[in-house]
Amino acid sequence: MTWIPPERTADAAAIHAAADADRRTNPELYSLDPDDVLTRVLERTDGSTEAFLPGWRDGLEQFLGSLAEDGRLNALGARTMSEQATAKLVSAHRVARAIEADATYADDLIPPIVIVGGWRTGTTFLFRLMARDPRLRAPLPVDLTRPWRVAGLDAAAREELLSRMDAAPSPLHVLNPDLRRVHDHGPRLPEECVLALGADLRSWGFSSTARLESYSRWLAQQDLGPSYREYRRVLALLDDHDGRRFVLKSPAHLAEPGALVDTFPGAVVVNLHRDVVETVASGASLFSVFRSTYSDEVDPFDVGRFQTDQTELWMRRAVEHRSAHDPATATFVDLAYRDLVASPVEALRTVYRAAGMDPPDDLPGFVEAHHRASPRNEHGAHRYAPEDFGLDPAELRERFADLVPSLD
Repeated sequence: MTWIPPERTADAAAIHAAADADRRTNPELYSLDPDDVLTRVLERTDGSTEAFLPGWRDGLEQFLGSLAEDGRLNALGARTMSEQATAKLVSAHRVARAIEADATYADDLIPPIVIVGGWRTGTTFLFRLMARDPRLRAPLPVDLTRPWRVAGLDAAAREELLSRMDAAPSPLHVLNPDLRRVHDHGPRLPEECVLALGADLRSWGFSSTARLESYSRWLAQQDLGPSYREYRRVLALLDDHDGRRFVLKSPAHLAEPGALVDTFPGAVVVNLHRDVVETVASGASLFSVFRSTYSDEVDPFDVGRFQTDQTELWMRRAVEHRSAHDPATATFVDLAYRDLVASPVEALRTVYRAAGMDPPDDLPGFVEAHHRASPRNEHGAHRYAPEDFGLDPAELRERFADLVPSLD
């Protein structure tokens, strides 16, 4: 079995061809020059940079510079990544203005439940399962990418907005239908909060969709505290003060355990664990599919090497933080992927107990309702092999031996 990029549909090929042609006519829209991006940002805001987070310019230059040097982007990729950088800075501006205009704004969040773990360890399953509990609030994509647009909307207005979004075809589904098989997404599916991080262009989520070698090395030396504090402000802006507790999820939190706990003191952090070969190989498959949307030069062995190095960095940081952390600052819960799959009811009991909450009534029925609404492999099974990405299972297990806890 050898990994090959998903074959493009006729619609996707037409979109890529249109981007190639448009870049020749409107090259500024595809530019990875920081000044060109900043020009677009200022056109969409009030012309001022005062609402941006400290260090934003350095982040912008590192991100765009790495994309230009390392990204191997096609035309659509260049425009998408340039727009992503634009959107991050515009979001920082609009969040700041929305908070200034909101007389009810208060940063009094209930400590959230945060689900972390290596890629493909069951974090999405547990996250979306818990999102069914009406006492919890799991952010939707629009909450994370356009919080100023949805903050304060009543139920009817929010439903109207989501219905309009439902009616429009997902660009990612059109461009790369395989993504639904690997990681389903949509306007009403709770999404990982990495989407809201990086207002200062510092985010571990960027490397999931593009090759970012020099940026990732730079990011490993950065303080992401400001980015996390900005994320807390986003959640506070979204908070309806109705007693619901946020449940959040992102594998990328493994890389920043100190920033996470400092930003959300009292949080319950649920760490999922899976065989490291499955974690790295499945993550490499996910990254390869994501990157193939925006690059015509995805090397699966290169992705496997990057995924191995990044996973080791993240897990080492998580282990070092756990060994030194003050138990009063956060509650950590370890769950094995195999146990979550075998008995989600018992896994939920463990999480709710740690959070000081009673589980939902009829917990087996609660789980069964989720399975009916979101059947496993609904869009096809995710198939991969370590060898597709140049991974040697024995070498991986030896390399990660001191980073993987025993949960037997």
